[in-house]
Amino acid sequence: MNSFQPDDVDWNIIDLLRSGAMSNNAVARELNISEGTVRQRIKRLKDADILRVRGQINPDILPRQQLAIIGINLGDSRTLENKAREIGDLQHVLSASIVSGRFDVMAEVLVDSNQGLVDFLTRQLSTVDGVISSETFLMLKSFHRFV
Repeated sequence: MNSFQPDDVDWNIIDLLRSGAMSNNAVARELNISEGTVRQRIKRLKDADILRVRGQINPDILPRQQLAIIGINLGDSRTLENKAREIGDLQHVLSASIVSGRFDVMAEVLVDSNQGLVDFLTRQLSTVDGVISSETFLMLKSFHRFV
């Protein structure tokens, strides 16, 4: 296990990278193209909903992160796609997928603690109309996993 513990400055950097805070100039220098080209291409890719720029972290190394998968059952399958999108738009949700099997939707969430997970379940997921039940699976250890 890595003994490095990130401090507040490290967390600020991570938060900026999660927002995709690498400058267009840095990308242009790396690719040896103009900044204008980078800007135009990023805009085009974002507008086409092909690209979202974000930094990724390894939650197994960072002590203040809890990754979980939540299986969700909904009452009305006619609204399944809309409800999955609504769940996907909740804060802390990395992805929401319509699945086959005993659940209707599987959501992957990243929170900062067990209490953060409780808050997500009781203050966010519970506000989505049509959620009948959920089952939460804590990811204790993952391999080759960045989020």
